Amino acid sequence: MLGTGAGPTPKAGRQPTAAVLLHGGAAYVIDCGNGVGPQLVRAGVALKTMRAIFITHLHLDHVADFGTLVTQAWSQLRVPIKLTGPPPLARMSELYRELFSVDLNSRVAEEGRTPLGDLMHVQEITGAGDCYADDNVKVTCLPVPHGGIDYAFAYRFDCADRSVVFSGDTSLSLALADFAKGAHTLVHEAVFPPALHRLAPLGGAKLLDRIMGAHSAVEQAALVASRAGVAKLVLSPLAPADGVTDDEWIAAARTEYAGEVVVGRDLLEV
Repeated sequence: MLGTGAGPTPKAGRQPTAAVLLHGGAAYVIDCGNGVGPQLVRAGVALKTMRAIFITHLHLDHVADFGTLVTQAWSQLRVPIKLTGPPPLARMSELYRELFSVDLNSRVAEEGRTPLGDLMHVQEITGAGDCYADDNVKVTCLPVPHGGIDYAFAYRFDCADRSVVFSGDTSLSLALADFAKGAHTLVHEAVFPPALHRLAPLGGAKLLDRIMGAHSAVEQAALVASRAGVAKLVLSPLAPADGVTDDEWIAAARTEYAGEVVVGRDLLEV
């Protein structure tokens, strides 16, 4: 878990949303909130091991550093990175390279680097289905409801020894429960409604209504885990990011789910 705090506002104890799945010596990044590159380094993950990046949706706290991450790994990459996510991710990739063209072009000219665009292979997805496969893992995606945003996705990673599902940001989705059946671990976002009043000064009642309409209360995340029959539920990202104890998160999840509950925190290895 690289970043476990929901929302774009900086938090003292949690980075914006990002995670990495490690298998067979390769790294697969899920979401790229601010600071994902340094968090990978702090987690001891070599940037050269990245094979693919998966973006659940295009809200800032999930996608802000996708270009920066590839650029930070640039000098270590020997094969292209596959970036998968909703449109207009391809255009965003082009605009990122245009925005930083002074730096990027000078490094190609002066250091002999491969142009960054040649190392960013973007695949846009708009529906459910298979979206990635290599010798380590098969990845499938599922659209999930997330307020008024056009595209938001959950991802399922099927490896030889187990399967892991990342919900992304979503309101309650029973389709996600079906999608996660047979998986070992579900990483699901979670909101703690009794504590949301702390966010009111940031945007008042309208913000609170938006949060509850586009996200899942911790009890709903637990319900999805229970219906899916997963062995482990990891709660991440969290809203609010502080002020709720692990015991409180777990107690709320226990109302719907009897399996192992893990409260996400930055740099936690599951």
